[in-house]
Amino acid sequence: MKFATTAKTLTMGLALLLASSAFASSKATLNLNNPTLVNGTKLKAGEYKLEWDGAGPNVEVSIRQGKNVIAKVTGRVVDLNAPAQNSAAVVRRNDDGTTALTGARFAGKKFALELGDSSDGMQPGSSK
Repeated sequence: MKFATTAKTLTMGLALLLASSAFASSKATLNLNNPTLVNGTKLKAGEYKLEWDGAGPNVEVSIRQGKNVIAKVTGRVVDLNAPAQNSAAVVRRNDDGTTALTGARFAGKKFALELGDSSDGMQPGSSK
């Protein structure tokens, strides 16, 4: 009887662990070489931490500098055919000369993030 209770507890614990890891947050570092707009917020050039929850494809991305959340933006996890060779911010030049962050790729990873409502972003399977 004690064995059955222990086995049931272990099974429930394992299920909880697997469920929580499926929703674990992901983190990456992104360097911006120039001031860039994200969801209406102007980010200065510098290093930022990107954090998002879930495996995708749709995620909410928090952009942090230190402990402060600087901006939040909706995003989409995009699978790549091959790992990205380098980390890079994907930007779009606006008509007024400013740049807007539309995505990010990460060195050695077979996924990228497409941010906001970018229509010219990375397509699934691309390594753009």
